Amino acid sequence: MNQPAPPPGCPAHHRGFPLHGPEFAADPAAVYARLRAAEGPVARVELYPGVPAALVIGYHAALEVLRSPETFAKDPRRWRSLADGRVAADNPAAPMMGYRPNCLHTDGEQHTRLRGAVADSLDRVDLNALRVHVERTCDGLIDSFAGLGQADLVGDYARPLPLLVFNELFGSPARFGDRLVRGMSGIFDGVDAQRSNQELTDTVLELVALKRAEPAEDVTSWLMGHQSALTDEEMLHQVILLMGGGTEPQHNLISNTLRLLLSDDRFAGSLSGGSLPVEDALDEVLWTDPPMANFAVHFPVRDVELAGVRLPEGEPVVVSFAAANTDPALSGAPRTRNRAHLAWSAGPHACPAQGPARLIASVAVERLLDRLPEVELAVDPARLSWRPGPFHRSLAALPVRFPPATVTTPIAVLPAARPAGSGPGHRPAATDLLPGGPAWNRTAAPTASTPVAPTSTVRPDGSTRTGRWPRWSSPAAWLRGR
Repeated sequence: MNQPAPPPGCPAHHRGFPLHGPEFAADPAAVYARLRAAEGPVARVELYPGVPAALVIGYHAALEVLRSPETFAKDPRRWRSLADGRVAADNPAAPMMGYRPNCLHTDGEQHTRLRGAVADSLDRVDLNALRVHVERTCDGLIDSFAGLGQADLVGDYARPLPLLVFNELFGSPARFGDRLVRGMSGIFDGVDAQRSNQELTDTVLELVALKRAEPAEDVTSWLMGHQSALTDEEMLHQVILLMGGGTEPQHNLISNTLRLLLSDDRFAGSLSGGSLPVEDALDEVLWTDPPMANFAVHFPVRDVELAGVRLPEGEPVVVSFAAANTDPALSGAPRTRNRAHLAWSAGPHACPAQGPARLIASVAVERLLDRLPEVELAVDPARLSWRPGPFHRSLAALPVRFPPATVTTPIAVLPAARPAGSGPGHRPAATDLLPGGPAWNRTAAPTASTPVAPTSTVRPDGSTRTGRWPRWSSPAAWLRGR
């Protein structure tokens, strides 16, 4: 990115810098720096063609928005340019920013009620049982490519993993998997967003109907049985919100952390060279490359001034978590073990699933590096490409290579999905993989006493290396920070 910012008065400056193209996707940090230099803590941007917004790129200004619900509301029914037709109803921004009766898009008592149902249901998830299920799912995915010596850690691992985990948590049948992936990805990418939104809605409605008829021990059933008595419409939109927040951002967090560990000398060196553990790499990504780079859309309840910029009532104000986290005003503040970043948002609408989200990501990264300790990027880091879109920070692919490893965990493949004549080199689709062992949670009220089961991967005799691994040193101990 080397073209200068549009001069004041020109049409591009009036529209705002476009966040919907490959230029922004290639180097968002450079765009944030230019916007900050030209406009300060609040800048004019265009989220999609014809969708202007104010982008909050200053850390303290972002906190003011996030912590002031009396001034900056979340309800998109206040979005004036959508209501009066200046933004078309079929604009790709609408599925991401339009109103849904969920705890993200509501305020006041309605928000408190809906968020209570979500938080209470998530609190029933036993994190020990979740860790076991994530490890088993990781092993199944890794075994699908371990013998090949190469993989795309986005398509083969980071993207399907959260979906498989959340399918289990929400009691969703495996046959819904591909439909959920297409729907979620299409909405985030803004590609045929209306069709993607409809496919996602239809799939989740089927899930809700299934759980009304056959409730079980899963998050969907717990939401349904909550004292807040959610309607089917409210159920639909809480589940869509949770699946959207738990799949797309989660896979971005996993793949962005793996990219950092494989490309940054601070993390990729030997243990004796001062490498930092995975938890520190996660902190670094949450500060500098958060999975949702720009979101937390708000709408001023009246004309208001923020950091010297007039914000009209009812026009979108988008918080840039990525830009706020890297605000030069925070220079000198340590990032390691510092959780003051805004990657999970802040205020009354902060993410209610931070603990499970971080656990899933850390287990996913640890498991991959433990199983494939000599993994390395197959391309120069500068050649990695990013998916376009104003909201997320998402790699298109993360190609790696490694010495082929022995597959020791059997992969269960749905009989109907196993292609005729598939041989040992066949790589099953992500939704063909079924987690092994008992259900992740069989009790109505999980406790922290659930013992952690042994790993599902049994190492053959003689497979444990006694010397220092050439890249990751002693992987299991190092990855756990010991």
